[in-house]
Amino acid sequence: MENGGIMKKWKFKVNETLLKASNKTVRGVLNMVMENINNDDDDVRQVIALGHGDPSCFPCFRTSPLAEQAIVDSLLSYRYNCYAPTVGILPARKAVAEYLSKDLPYTLSADNVFLTLGCTQAIEVVLSALARPGANILLPRPGFPYYEARCAYIGLEDRHFNLLPEKGWEVDVDGLEALADDNTVAMVIINPGNPCGCVYSYDHLQKVAETARKLGIIVIADEVYDHLVFGSKPFVPMGVFASVAPVLTLGSISKRWIVPGWRFGWLAANDVHGIFLKSGLIESFKSSLNVSSDPVTFIQGAIPEILEKTTEEFFTKIINVLGQGADICYNKLKEIPSITCPHKPEGSMFVMVKLNMSLLQDIEDDIDFCIKLAKEEKMVVLPGTAVGMRNWLRITFALEPTCLNEGLERIKLFCQRHATTL
Repeated sequence: MENGGIMKKWKFKVNETLLKASNKTVRGVLNMVMENINNDDDDVRQVIALGHGDPSCFPCFRTSPLAEQAIVDSLLSYRYNCYAPTVGILPARKAVAEYLSKDLPYTLSADNVFLTLGCTQAIEVVLSALARPGANILLPRPGFPYYEARCAYIGLEDRHFNLLPEKGWEVDVDGLEALADDNTVAMVIINPGNPCGCVYSYDHLQKVAETARKLGIIVIADEVYDHLVFGSKPFVPMGVFASVAPVLTLGSISKRWIVPGWRFGWLAANDVHGIFLKSGLIESFKSSLNVSSDPVTFIQGAIPEILEKTTEEFFTKIINVLGQGADICYNKLKEIPSITCPHKPEGSMFVMVKLNMSLLQDIEDDIDFCIKLAKEEKMVVLPGTAVGMRNWLRITFALEPTCLNEGLERIKLFCQRHATTL
């Protein structure tokens, strides 16, 4: 019997919305690119991945031994083999509140903090709580595509404001205002920036907060790369401006501690005026967490030790390696005529670069570029289309320097091979 005949017997159908949403994520696009890696035995080169922000496999990015020992101690204590409260265990919530409060002009309490399975679940919780019928949210372009994917899945309309490469990827505030209407509930700002590597100044963040107040919307501050800055600007948390506009801060230990696989994050309500509490949003967060999974309990048990006692020497080492990688990336990219880097990265682990298609032959667009690069050079780079910028690329520099240099050299050779002839 043909497959069509077999399927007529069954009444279920797959969730097409989920399939479409999955294809919009970084993972979905990178998996598509990686399917084109050339595995011929004749090419013995290792695959080099400049497409994602997980440097944990490199010795120079190993996490703090203190963090590892805290996990071991927590596990062996036998105190954390139980279920945790849906909002997270109290000592861990207190520790996160104290960690965030160090950079704020006020003090957060444990009641302001909700623990999540990485920053990804924090995104899910916030968007689900805001997704009333007809609502829309303002997202940056370029940005982190999980926001769009989640919006598509839950039926929350997304609208995009531009980040301006010629101004260090600052928010186009005028464009932001033009997008909003009575159904706009929030805007997202990612700082330090993924995918741009930008770090916003105090003055620019204040302007964003004042615009949000004018529009009457929440600021969702994605700060998963908090403190990973190596340029001239310091990291300024959006929560500093919570007296201007209400701020929801999303974060995790994934990037600063180089442990993305530990899946520990948080959502913090910077609720200076009690807006979230009065509106019922806090209860909505709790309701969302009641129908989802929790961070692993023994990792929650280790969090106070990790957040309170990790040394500045560890953080400085990571910052120095990232800064070195940013320098290598920026300088090597300048050697490639068909690629333009409009702004040297100052934070996070990424840089956005533009393809000059007129200088490339046999390349249709950024997706075609990345697929052929994978086939010819065993290289993985994220096409800019995945983050909202056609004919751009997102490149990570969070690699061991020798590996990064080799990867960039392969991109250079690929571009030379496909250069237009005069």
